[in-house]
Amino acid sequence: MRLVVDWDGTVTVRDSLVQVIERFGDPELLRALEPRVGVDLTLHEEIALEFEQVTAPLEEVVAWVLEHVEVRPGLSELAAQHAPVVISAGFCELIEPVLAREGVSLEVLANRVEARGEGWHVQFRDEAACASCGEACKRGGLAGDPYVYVGDGYSDRCAALAAERVFARDGLAGYLDEQGVRYEPFRDLLDVTEALRRQELEEVVDRR
Repeated sequence: MRLVVDWDGTVTVRDSLVQVIERFGDPELLRALEPRVGVDLTLHEEIALEFEQVTAPLEEVVAWVLEHVEVRPGLSELAAQHAPVVISAGFCELIEPVLAREGVSLEVLANRVEARGEGWHVQFRDEAACASCGEACKRGGLAGDPYVYVGDGYSDRCAALAAERVFARDGLAGYLDEQGVRYEPFRDLLDVTEALRRQELEEVVDRR
C-alpha cells in the first residue's frame, strides 16, 4: 500500500512555509489570514496572498531554508524502507533542496512558485475542487490505489479521511478526534517506521 507523507510540520519540525513568511514575508498578514482559512478564504487563497509579500530571490530563500529548516528524526529510515510520496501545499523549489541535503530522493507532489521581484507567484498543482470538501485539496492527487497517510494540519484533513490508515499529530489529530475518526499518534518518523514494521511482521505471522 502506498505511503503518503505531508511535508510541513510532518517531515519538518516546524512549518517551513511559516518560517519563510516570518523571515521574508509579512508575519502580521499570516496571523490575520490563518483564522479565515475554511471560513471565508481557501487555503490556496491564503498561500497566494502571503507569498505575494515575499520578494527575495529564490536562491537566497533556499539558502536560508537549508540552514534553518529541520526535519524530524527517522526521515532516512522511512525513505529507505517505504519510499513514501511527499505531498505538500508548499513548493517543490523549497522541498527538494532539503531532501537533497538529507540524502533522500522521493517523489514530491507539491505546488511550484515563480519568485518574482515584485512578489512570488504561486503555481498550484491542482485547482480542481474536491467533491468531498469543496476545495482544491490533496485528496484529488491521491486518487487510485489505497494509501496510508501521515500528516499534521489543516491541508491534510480531506486526504486523511480517505486513507486506509492514518498517522496524525497536532491539528490533524485534533480534527480527527472531533470527527470520531481513528488514527495513530506519532512524535517523529521513527514511530511511523516502527508501526509499519510491526504490521508487516503481524502479516507474515498471519500467513503462516
